[in-house]
Amino acid sequence: MEDPDGRPCEPAERRRAARYLQTQRCAGRCRGTAVTINRPAAELFAYFRDFTNLPGFMENVERIDVTDGHRSHWVVKAPAGRTVEWDARVTREVPDRLIAWTSEDGADVPNSGQIEFHDAGARGTVVTATILYDPPGGAIGRIVAKMFQREPKIQARRDLRRFKQLMETGEVATPAMNPQQHEEMGL
Repeated sequence: MEDPDGRPCEPAERRRAARYLQTQRCAGRCRGTAVTINRPAAELFAYFRDFTNLPGFMENVERIDVTDGHRSHWVVKAPAGRTVEWDARVTREVPDRLIAWTSEDGADVPNSGQIEFHDAGARGTVVTATILYDPPGGAIGRIVAKMFQREPKIQARRDLRRFKQLMETGEVATPAMNPQQHEEMGL
């Protein structure tokens, strides 16, 4: 998170800001996670900012239709074979450092959040995702989402790991075997 002048907040300020965001902007949950990726921030930012790239590593995102430079329509898998949809708009953008968004009125899952890109020197870039959301179905909806491992905290962590794999190796590892592996194992 950043102060109004665009400077990174100190850890204590970050915690206060996160608490403020959670209480002021979302009646539901706030989930954050981070990963270090061995790539420059500018490269990661550019890839992430092209929202059509996101379904390639975000497991439950079926598709994103970009409607203009700051608006997009999301279709996301939900528990029990359902999908949820929303329109989102970019609310703040600092090139190579930050993308913040919020869902528009009428979203199946009201949400907002931000992705931050911080230089980590020789280690690359620390990418932090903070997602605020209001789960459908309240407490029961949260339990069902957790059971189906579609809870945003779990998904954010998995999606950032897949983003790391994609950006560092050019592919996302999957547990499924390809036909050649089946043959090699005699299956």
